[in-house]
Amino acid sequence: MPTEIKPLFRPDAIKPKLGEFAFPGLSSSVRRKCLPSATARRMMAEMAVPRPAMADRANLLLKGTSMSDNLKQSCPECAESFEVDRRNFIRVLGGQAAVLATLAGGAGAAGRVLAADAAPKKTTRPAKPAEELVRELFAGLSADQKKEVVLPWDHGANDGKSTPTRLRMFNSPIGKKHIADIYTPAQQELIERTLRAICSGEEGYRRISRNGKFDSSGSLAGCGATLFGDPSDGKKFAWVFSGHHLTVRCDGNSEEGAAFGGPMYYGHSPNGYSDKNVFFYQTKNVLSVYDALSEEQRKKAIVTGTPGEGEGSIRFKKKVEEQPGILYKDLKADQKQLIEKVMRDVLSPYRKEDVDEVMEIVKANGGMEKIHLAFYPDAKMKDKEPWHFWRLEGPGFVWNYRVLPHVHTFVNISSKV
Repeated sequence: MPTEIKPLFRPDAIKPKLGEFAFPGLSSSVRRKCLPSATARRMMAEMAVPRPAMADRANLLLKGTSMSDNLKQSCPECAESFEVDRRNFIRVLGGQAAVLATLAGGAGAAGRVLAADAAPKKTTRPAKPAEELVRELFAGLSADQKKEVVLPWDHGANDGKSTPTRLRMFNSPIGKKHIADIYTPAQQELIERTLRAICSGEEGYRRISRNGKFDSSGSLAGCGATLFGDPSDGKKFAWVFSGHHLTVRCDGNSEEGAAFGGPMYYGHSPNGYSDKNVFFYQTKNVLSVYDALSEEQRKKAIVTGTPGEGEGSIRFKKKVEEQPGILYKDLKADQKQLIEKVMRDVLSPYRKEDVDEVMEIVKANGGMEKIHLAFYPDAKMKDKEPWHFWRLEGPGFVWNYRVLPHVHTFVNISSKV
């Protein structure tokens, strides 16, 4: 396991060489040879996003970037940071399936959720499974690139005492390894295709990419893409894409029992109650559930305090009585249908394979009947909104959604309860 990895500088801060990312000073004919497509030229423009000073970045060593290191970095528009309890991560991973189980509520509810899923839109070129694209990316990496962005499967695990790096949630590129600094234009296009492949078509990609801006990451080139393990010859691997308000994965089911390959994180900077937030449709439909509850039901559903954020917020609870909120099975038929619509909404950005896996885990963990729905008003907030978090929770399942001041969502679903 490497103890220190030399960071790459921004090519535009050093003397450019033919074939590198920085092209200032090269003739237009050479540029055209280096950037043969419109897509590549667009990516070069994206790479012009300002980066930290070279001297500061020279001091950034990967050295097993910890979840706490990444999540303690506050969002640029956030006052708070995410605290992580690694010792309890294994329980978090096991709870991933619970999120699905909570939502699936048996074969009937799961069937209704899946039946309402829209078919992914067609792409402009023949689509490849994300796993195949990851293998293609890995095969084309140079030895120097692999030193930067390919890490051992158990990197950061510390002999089982810590959460492996591949299973942590990040708010920025892992180890500050920006795509623009590591990958060629052609490889960046391959990374974009991989990310699109784990989404449910153009609409899913639009939401995951936050209209292509990736929040404060600015562009895909401002995010990070790191490989763990070896995707060739059926070996275990995980491709982790991370940036501002985002951690998603593709792992070819290498992580046994885990939906989405491990805990997932997504968010968006606009106010969670604003239609400018790409995930507002999820909050809007949860509002419809809240509005449909009777006063007596709301007393059960509203929970004082906060569920928190980060790993601690998606840790599975062993006892049902420890799961706050109102049970799905105690709702009326029309109210259950509203919950099922929320389930479809939160899963809608992701590819069918992952949605199917989620629903299978939900059924295996006891179905939707065991899922709790809770709303959390935050007394520290001075706004007049009724609540600031909503949460679905059950055996091996947590979908923890913060609405205000902007969206932060932490997801954990696993059959290993």
